[in-house]
Amino acid sequence: MIDVAFAPNDVAAADVAGRAVVVIDVLRATTTICAALAHGARAVIPVADTQEASRLLQALDRPNVLLAGERQLEPIPGFQLGNSPREMTREVVGGKTLVMKTTNGTGALLATAGAREVVVGAMVNLTLVGERARALHAEHGSLLVLCAGRETGFGLDDAYVAGRIVQAALGGKRTRKGLNDSAIAALDLVRRYGERVERVFGLSRAGRELIKHGLGEDIAAAAAVDACPVLPTFHDRRVTLGAAAPGRA
Repeated sequence: MIDVAFAPNDVAAADVAGRAVVVIDVLRATTTICAALAHGARAVIPVADTQEASRLLQALDRPNVLLAGERQLEPIPGFQLGNSPREMTREVVGGKTLVMKTTNGTGALLATAGAREVVVGAMVNLTLVGERARALHAEHGSLLVLCAGRETGFGLDDAYVAGRIVQAALGGKRTRKGLNDSAIAALDLVRRYGERVERVFGLSRAGRELIKHGLGEDIAAAAAVDACPVLPTFHDRRVTLGAAAPGRA
């Protein structure tokens, strides 16, 4: 069974409990997380609001912590970084822990409480995520691909990436058996657009908003297949490159 949820509001706690989950917010949170970890960040901690971010900054080793994120694509006062993968250079994030708050992506990660394993997915780590998705589906017979979506609704960009991950999880088999309707729709998006990743992202509302705000270069960065070959997992409220923990509660 492979389910796709186009937004966190589409799943209940029971839909997540005990399952393997891949979380996608390709424009831009999961892409940015992959970029940060690929360039030496120790961990990324997603938070629900800026108040929690400020509390963590005080509680953690402050010199080695950076606040990162955005609110409706605008910088958050007091945060050192935004939510652009292009900001995540080794010089900036190497050895640091990032505390992150974004409009959609961090909420999707926090919605996975009770999952067996949570993998962070994007185009920049597509091959590794696809391989892990296939292994998890083979081992457990179940996989949930959770899109952050756009303001709790459907996002074309995330749906396309979900389709690519479902395709990988199926091992190239052209079957719809065991797929929910959203997974079938996501696969159909991939069949329509093929490898035109940047084109799909540019058509999406998220992509159009990035262009409007002068952040169009982030679309190309997010569309770069396997540019950050890492496999981040979310466990104990941290995203790291460490091994996932089966039976995570």
